[in-house]
Amino acid sequence: MSNPLADMELPDVIFCIGTNMTETHPVAATRLKKAMRRGAKLIVADPRRIPLAQKADVYLPLRVGSDVALLGAMAHVIVREGLVDREFIEARTEDYEAMSQHVTKFTPEWAESISGVPARDIEAAAILYGKAERGAIYYTLGITEHICGVDNVQSLCNLVLMTGNIGREGTGINPMRGQNNIQGAGDCGALPNNYPGFQPVSDPANQAKFKAAWGVEVDLEPGMTKVRALEACGDGIQAMLICGENTVVSDPDRKHCEHALRSLEHLVVIDIFLTETAALADVVLPAAAWGETDGVFANTERRPQRVRQAVPPMGEAKPDWWIIAQIAQRLGAPGFEWESAKDVFNELCSVSETYAGLDWDLVAEGRHHWPVPEKGHPGTPVLHVGEFLRGRGLFKTPEYRDPAETVDDEYPVWLTTGRRLAHYHTRTMTGRSVGTQFLVPEELVEVHPDDVRDWKLEDGGFAVMASRRGEILVKVKATKQSPRGTVFCSFSFGDVPVNTLTGSGYDPLTDTAELKVCTVNIEAASTAPA
Repeated sequence: MSNPLADMELPDVIFCIGTNMTETHPVAATRLKKAMRRGAKLIVADPRRIPLAQKADVYLPLRVGSDVALLGAMAHVIVREGLVDREFIEARTEDYEAMSQHVTKFTPEWAESISGVPARDIEAAAILYGKAERGAIYYTLGITEHICGVDNVQSLCNLVLMTGNIGREGTGINPMRGQNNIQGAGDCGALPNNYPGFQPVSDPANQAKFKAAWGVEVDLEPGMTKVRALEACGDGIQAMLICGENTVVSDPDRKHCEHALRSLEHLVVIDIFLTETAALADVVLPAAAWGETDGVFANTERRPQRVRQAVPPMGEAKPDWWIIAQIAQRLGAPGFEWESAKDVFNELCSVSETYAGLDWDLVAEGRHHWPVPEKGHPGTPVLHVGEFLRGRGLFKTPEYRDPAETVDDEYPVWLTTGRRLAHYHTRTMTGRSVGTQFLVPEELVEVHPDDVRDWKLEDGGFAVMASRRGEILVKVKATKQSPRGTVFCSFSFGDVPVNTLTGSGYDPLTDTAELKVCTVNIEAASTAPA
C-alpha cells in the first residue's frame, strides 16, 4: 500500500475495485465506513452486488475481465473534463501526452459496450474521482488475478498520476494483501526476480552483493515462477518443497496440480495440519503455528510486527525457519547457522535496503513502515512523497483485451471466484472451527434467481458445473448478488474443488493465473451427492 491503514479514514472519494473488502478485509473496512460517516463518497466497481456495493454512491457493475475498458474510459472522461492535475503531471510524471492520446478511443459509450456499465455511470465515477481533493484507490486480487492483471494495475496508476492523488495523506493506490505476511514474504525475497528488499536479480551489483553475503552465486536471470515449476514437475523438476501453502486447493486447474505433484520423485510439505496438499507428500514436516513461535510479520501497510511465542509447539512441531535451516545444513548450504528468529531477521536487515534501519529490538515496537533506510529513520508511512523511486511517474498505454476464455454456446456462463467472510483461504484453520463451520458449513454457487429459473435449477438443489478443465457438483443458492449470466463460488472447500474449473490463462508478465474469470456451463444434477 502506498498509504497506511489509518489513512483510509481521510479520503474525500474512495474508489474500490476488485475488492470485496467488507468480507475479505473486514477490520480494515471499518475505516472506510468511518470515512463515509464523515462524508466521503464511495465508488465501487465489481461484477457482483457485494455488501460494499450496497454502500456505494456510484456502483459500476462491470462484466468480469473488463477492467481496462472501464478504467480507460474513466481516464478519457478526466482528460475530456479538464480534471487532470497539470502542475503534478509536469513536475512529477512522463509520457502523459501519449497516455492522454491513447485514451481518446476509450469513450464511455465504447466502454459500456464492453463492460456493460452505463456510460453515464462511468462519467459520474470519473468526475467524482477527478474532482476529489483526496482520492484513494483500493484493490485486491479481483484486479490482479487476470491475464491482464498488469494492465489493470497500470490503468489504475494512470488515474492516480493524472489526478495527483499520490504522495499525500488520504490518497494513493493501495493493494490490500490477500494473506497474512504475503507482504513479508516478498520483502524477504520470495519472488523469482528479486533478492530481499526488492533488489533485482538481473543487476550484477546485486549478484556480487549477495554472493558476498551468502557465499553462493545466483543467476542473473529471474528464477522460475510456481506456474512454470508445476509444468516442469517430473520433467526437469523431480523434487519440491512446499511450505505453508495448500496448492491443491488454492491453485488453478486442480487436475493439473495433482498430476504435477504426483509426477515428482519426492515431495516435502511443511505445514501445521495435514492439508490436501500434504496428503500427497512423501514427507510431511510439522510446523509450529504463529502462536507457538517467535518471528516477524509484515502487514499490508508495509509495517513489520513482532510476534511472540505464547505456548510451546505441539508434538514434534518446529518453527519454519528452523526446519528450512536444518534441511539446508544437511544439503551442505552455507549461511544457515541461525540459532533464533532474531538471527534470521537481523540478517534480513543487513542485506535489505528497505529494512536497513531496523533490527530485532526496534521492530518489537511495530511502529515503522518500510522503507527504513538507516538507523534513526522514522519509517515511511506514505510512499512517493516529493518524488518516485524511478524519478518520474510513468504513464502507460494498456490496450483492452478479452479474458482468455469468453462465453460461447458450449460454455455460456461466466464464473468468478473469491472468498467468504467466515472462512480463510482454503479452510486449513477455519475449517476446524465449530463457529465458522456453523456460519458457512458448505460451498454454494450463487446464481441470479432468473437464471435459476431459466436454467431449470433449484434453489438449494445440486448442479453440475463444468469448464474445459473439469466439473464439480455444487449446491445452488439463488441470489441477486450475482448478475444474470455470471455465477460465483469461493475456492475454500476442498470437497467442492472450484479450482478444478479455473486456469484458462496467465498474465504473460507475472504468470498470475486468471482465477477471477473462466467460462462454464451449469445444469441441474440428476442425483444429489451420497
